[in-house]
Amino acid sequence: MALPMKHQAVIWMVAAIVFLAVLWILGDVILPFVLGGAIAYIFDPLADRLERLGLKRGLAVFVITLVGIVVFAVAMLLVVPTLVRQAIDLFEAAPEMVSNLQAALTERFPDLMDDTSVVRQSLSSIGETIQSRGGELMQGLMTSLSGVVNVIVLLVIVPVVSVYLLLDWDRMVASIDGLLPRDGAPTIRQLARDIDHTMAGFIRGQGLVCLILGTFYAVSLMLVGLKFGLVAGAIAGFLTFIPFVGAFVGGALSIGLALFQFWGDWWMIVLVYAIFQFGQFVEGNILTPKLVGTSVGLHPVWLLFALSAFGALFGFVGLLVAVPVAAALGVIARFLVDEYKEGPLYRGVSGETRAPAHHLERSYANDREAPPDDGPPVKTE
Repeated sequence: MALPMKHQAVIWMVAAIVFLAVLWILGDVILPFVLGGAIAYIFDPLADRLERLGLKRGLAVFVITLVGIVVFAVAMLLVVPTLVRQAIDLFEAAPEMVSNLQAALTERFPDLMDDTSVVRQSLSSIGETIQSRGGELMQGLMTSLSGVVNVIVLLVIVPVVSVYLLLDWDRMVASIDGLLPRDGAPTIRQLARDIDHTMAGFIRGQGLVCLILGTFYAVSLMLVGLKFGLVAGAIAGFLTFIPFVGAFVGGALSIGLALFQFWGDWWMIVLVYAIFQFGQFVEGNILTPKLVGTSVGLHPVWLLFALSAFGALFGFVGLLVAVPVAAALGVIARFLVDEYKEGPLYRGVSGETRAPAHHLERSYANDREAPPDDGPPVKTE
């Protein structure tokens, strides 16, 4: 006999509480396994495609791993050192940039920028804060990454976990499917497909968009000679997963840097602006429609809330699981809304749905505008 819906809801709620408790208790202990699972999930479609081309699963995973090692080695040797060096130089140059801005504002608005002005004091404070906090952040980051444990986690445990999970991914999915409750299996499978569609469209698609745009912005800004162009392009590409935020933050940072570097050479400043305009055009008309699609169903506000909440509660691990959990909760919420609209609470006793109020108002307005219909004309003698 099937369990009542109330008992099923209690069981699933307990499972959700246990999941959150595991995240809370284990924390950074499960970090390499979460990273490995994310990597395996991202590359599972590629492994499946290689299998359809005739490769065995093991050989397909070997090819993916070999390419990943080469890309990672190139990034560590060429890109990462330059990125870190430019970031440190940017933090160190922040006070000088603020000082130049003060001089420009003093020349244009002398009364506003005297020694006792709030604006002048605020600008000085901002420059000093960026230099001190930025230096502390980069120093702490480099110190943590140079630790033996973190190096082992990043270079050994995560790749090993991802390789093993990628090898057994299809078997693990089949095993989980075999454990589903029989009565609810079709519904759970459909929900899982919807969640996978949402996460695939966002994580794989939007991740590829971020990588393409970040590379384009960084290379283009470096080619035009903009200092710290690699940092600005990396920031813009990383934040592209939030609509308009990446282009706004990266564009504002790049144009601000261009104003300091190319002041008076307006064509160079316009060129930096044109790079971001072109990037936005390509993203909106080519990359996002082709790689992400138009119906991902993960609203930016909901995504920001999930990142903030899970990051505050569970730290870095929470940031990693925020997107999958947000996608799952969004799909489940839409499913519950559909169930509610099919239930008696929404339909009422009669079991019929009523038209929305704005439809009724529009219908009433149309009736008032239409000429009265009194039926067929009556013949008079």
